[in-house]
Amino acid sequence: MKTVLVAGASGLVGQAALRRFASIPGWNAIGVSRRATAVAGTTVIGLDLLDRRGCELFAEEHGKEITHLVYAAVSERPGMVDGWFDQTSIERNASMLRNLFHPLERGATGLEHVSLLQGTKAYGIHHPALGLDGLHLPLREREPRRDHPNFYFAQEDYLLDRQRTGRWGLTVLRPTVVYGDAAGSNMNPLLAIGVYAALEREQGRALDFPGHTYESTRAQEAVDCDLVADALAWAAEAPEARGATFNVTNGDTFNWPSVWPSIAESFGMAPGVQRPMSFVDDLAGRDAEWRRLHERHGLSGPTSIIDLVGANSLLYADWAFNAGLSTSGVLNSTIALRRAGFNDCLDTEDMFTSWFRRLQDGTVLPRRPV
Repeated sequence: MKTVLVAGASGLVGQAALRRFASIPGWNAIGVSRRATAVAGTTVIGLDLLDRRGCELFAEEHGKEITHLVYAAVSERPGMVDGWFDQTSIERNASMLRNLFHPLERGATGLEHVSLLQGTKAYGIHHPALGLDGLHLPLREREPRRDHPNFYFAQEDYLLDRQRTGRWGLTVLRPTVVYGDAAGSNMNPLLAIGVYAALEREQGRALDFPGHTYESTRAQEAVDCDLVADALAWAAEAPEARGATFNVTNGDTFNWPSVWPSIAESFGMAPGVQRPMSFVDDLAGRDAEWRRLHERHGLSGPTSIIDLVGANSLLYADWAFNAGLSTSGVLNSTIALRRAGFNDCLDTEDMFTSWFRRLQDGTVLPRRPV
């Protein structure tokens, strides 16, 4: 049996990774997370990665069985964006990895592979002093590192240093904007869209388009959390993944106006007019509506919008619709990943409709009228 440890088990990628590894014969899946979560077929242990002693005790108890590590944990500051440049936040994320890996490295004598999650921010396009200047597009992993504050680099450099005395392989994955089902996560726009649609339908309205047309018509990329999990399962054992960095996307492009009618149809609604709005400002004040809807439809998720969606995910949704993450022409090349042997892909419009159906079937969102 092989055993994967997923750090950040309550997050969007973490939950998907646990589900995926648990489905593979011959694998055990263990997760650690500060927030309580449950994933069928896995063991999830409460652990704060800032608690050095707690990490040591975990490694003493479980280290010997760990053969693979998926590091998907992240600490985001409230407000999200400012934390991307904040040195305290960078050090916090670096410390979390060190606290877990240092004792684990000693105890996990059979460790074979580590996967580290990054993202498109590794290219520095989000940094006001860098932007797109000097970049070759689409974004490729072979681009030299652009010097800017980023906890990705602190974590990667730490693991590269530790690898000098280890026999385990390292793979870095850089998924683009990830969509999925994890409640209360930091960066998941999908639940924000779903709550917005459910509330509007309850009021008998069409599903107005919340973005600014100029920004939202730009081509974007997405990636399903389950596809990221598939890539992680592949990287865990593929020799071609060792020592490599890969962008990960669904494999197509989309823009919001084009997929909006399908999203509306997922809720039995007609697409409405363009009505720019902020998810933060609009949804944060609609808890009373959500509680009534929650009771009327017998939903199983949190009765607080913030608890369900996550405050930072509301911010992230605003970015996704209103230019923050849709700078013209910023697309990721996935040629390296495909050449290495991972060729899974997904139609992004199908991704949205599939996830809304799954969330409705799971009573997290109200069902579509028959």
